[in-house]
Amino acid sequence: MQWRKSAPYSACALTLCVLFSGSALSQSTAIAEDPRQGTGLNLRVETTLVQIPVAVTDSLNRFVLGLQKDDFHLLEDSVEQHVAHFSGEDAPLSVGLVFDESGSMDYKLRTSQAAVAQFLKTMNADDEAFLVEFSDSAKLTVGFTAHTEEIQNALKKAQPGGLTAMLDAINLALREMKKAKNSRKAIVIISDGGDNHSQYTSAEIESLVREADVQIYAMGVFEPSLPFGLTAEEVSGPRLLSEIATQTGGRAFAAALTSDLPSVAARIAVELRNQYVLGYYPKNQARDGKFRHVEVKVTQPRGVSVLKAHWRLGYYAPTQ
Repeated sequence: MQWRKSAPYSACALTLCVLFSGSALSQSTAIAEDPRQGTGLNLRVETTLVQIPVAVTDSLNRFVLGLQKDDFHLLEDSVEQHVAHFSGEDAPLSVGLVFDESGSMDYKLRTSQAAVAQFLKTMNADDEAFLVEFSDSAKLTVGFTAHTEEIQNALKKAQPGGLTAMLDAINLALREMKKAKNSRKAIVIISDGGDNHSQYTSAEIESLVREADVQIYAMGVFEPSLPFGLTAEEVSGPRLLSEIATQTGGRAFAAALTSDLPSVAARIAVELRNQYVLGYYPKNQARDGKFRHVEVKVTQPRGVSVLKAHWRLGYYAPTQ
């Protein structure tokens, strides 16, 4: 997936990224009668349900709603699967906000705070959120809460300074997300780009993200300058987030101005609430822990511009 750029390369890229819990695995157990044992109910059958959130847009990048289950075809490792569960309805979210306070965020801090405020305005009564802040290190500032003003009040105290431990902050947010009460989960990261002070490597975080079944969105704001003014971290940061977004079914956005951040944050929030969820029981029931590739195809209706689906590209099978 390519970054959608509306301005030249710059000295610094401001990145907003959303990691959305994607193909969550859940296990159900059915008890059926074994005909060899008379009427005893003693046959246990365990199945794994895989859920794939899918966003569908048209050629003008507008969300396409109103599609039905029969409009989707889902394949796992090139084998078509039966869509057993289908939903196009909004559901409560558990959201983690990961906010960059490193020194390079100095003049971008106020606009980034406005972007968070805009995102929080979209939250519903059943949603919950937490806040992780980071610069040289990452810290959990506000645990899960339904009172979003607690997060905004904490961010008002933010002071820029230090280096950027973004990957460590993502790891901390993934751990905190295990406490979520809702099945749909998102992590929103507000940062100006590349990591230069984390203990975790990008490869380690990419592996953790895949195992956590997250969906990632990224948004970058580029200043009008040439790429030779960028540090190695600033060059690799947006590219890394774009690569992660592609494999998890998310999208990478770019804005021309820092002031565009709040409107793009609102756009991402709207997309989170306009997704279809396809659930299926894999025909391959092997519990081998291997990565399974997923493909989603959407039937093209007549008289409608070309549709494009965005979904996570796979999941890891359970091991037991």
